[in-house]
Amino acid sequence: MSESNKALCWRFIEEVWNRRQLSVVDELFAPNYTEDNPNGPDFGRGPDGVRKMLGYYLTAFPDAQFTIEDLITEGDFCAIRWTARGTHRGELRGVPPTGKRVTVTGTTVTRIANGKFVESHVTWDALGLMQQLGVAPKESARSASAQ
Repeated sequence: MSESNKALCWRFIEEVWNRRQLSVVDELFAPNYTEDNPNGPDFGRGPDGVRKMLGYYLTAFPDAQFTIEDLITEGDFCAIRWTARGTHRGELRGVPPTGKRVTVTGTTVTRIANGKFVESHVTWDALGLMQQLGVAPKESARSASAQ
């Protein structure tokens, strides 16, 4: 099962995110799929929610590309440590396009049942993204060492 789960996780990153093959979403996600992402809006459940999430981020970063840094499977779980790179060309969280190129890191832990994703927990560096876009202050090395 571990190898088939690993292939499923790879497909989501490579086929869906990087190649924009959104038709694959129905193959990969269960109808009751849920995502816990404290740094993003709630897009709803199931494949439709996944498509809304993809549309939201791909509108903001139409050239987004993900790199899988680590992919680990154990039982029904798959953990992916990833890096995303893209250019801010659409609105994101009320921030108009800046044209800035950004790099964001994150981790997704997903549970798989019957060959489909049923739940995910996603954490990513939202503060770092906002700092790169110039809408959140960067803490200077001097002020950080003073604490």
